[in-house]
Amino acid sequence: MLHRWFSVPRLWAILAIFLGSMLFGSPALAEKIDPYVIQYLRVTQPIALEYDSGGQTREFSPQDLSSGKQLFKTNCLTCHVGGSTLPNPPISLSLKALKGATPPRDNITNLVAYMRHPVNYDSSAETYWCREVPETWLSQQQVENIAAFILTAAQKAPGWGTEEF
Repeated sequence: MLHRWFSVPRLWAILAIFLGSMLFGSPALAEKIDPYVIQYLRVTQPIALEYDSGGQTREFSPQDLSSGKQLFKTNCLTCHVGGSTLPNPPISLSLKALKGATPPRDNITNLVAYMRHPVNYDSSAETYWCREVPETWLSQQQVENIAAFILTAAQKAPGWGTEEF
């Protein structure tokens, strides 16, 4: 009687059910990672990004970067193709340009602050070239994911933020 419960076909069925529930029931695996994040940003594990100018860091998962990429595509791509900036002013999203702004936009906090309240490159006046992103439009987490995607692309993606196509 015991050998019936441990037959090879039954064990295969139990194994298939177990593995299927592990793979398809896992919320972490349910969120797909964008191939761009893996291929060009080379991110397959959580990465630490500079969160503020005080040296704090925060981890962003490949799923966070994928979400940021999708939100960038939906909301920013019209003007910032490949990290370049099409309308005036012609300041790209390259790491050099982000660092050169006042205050530098090379960390999550400052880049989010810019998206929430856009100012010109030296912060001397408001700018209307870039849309303001209020929390009623995108949540704090969503805007931080966009910032994480931009900063990671600026650091790693070939051709990101070039001034000419």
